[in-house]
Amino acid sequence: MPIPDFVLRLREKVGNDLLPMTGATGVIRDADGRILLGFRSDSQDWALPSGIIEPFEEPAVALAREVEEETGIVARIDALVAISATPEVNYPNGDRAAYIDFTFTGTALSGEPYPADGENVEVGWFALDDLPPLRESSVFRLEKALSYDGTTWFAEHPT
Repeated sequence: MPIPDFVLRLREKVGNDLLPMTGATGVIRDADGRILLGFRSDSQDWALPSGIIEPFEEPAVALAREVEEETGIVARIDALVAISATPEVNYPNGDRAAYIDFTFTGTALSGEPYPADGENVEVGWFALDDLPPLRESSVFRLEKALSYDGTTWFAEHPT
């Protein structure tokens, strides 16, 4: 799992300090309505495809790139369903990050799923009634995608 070059350059300056980052996650479906999932090599759990957005990269473009890099699937990104903030993430090397995540729905256009870049040890399609246990963030994002009614979800300011 290569760390993006821009993150490596930032880490040279800030060390392990907390970095605010942006990421994109996809609820990608095939023609049968199944969901694309990967079994992550780092955390050893099933998750939706996701990745870090590069500087100046459009979020939907970043997601399409990440889906193909991680799974071999070429996908059309269809809709932004949620924008959310993650709790702090502490990596084994001591790095700290917090993410703003853009969650999109998408449709698989071509390809057969396989663990393309080492971030996953297994990749596959899963029916909604036969999902493996998912990491908490994927459960949240999948729920937002499945309940999408044309309005993007975001946390509202408490009034």
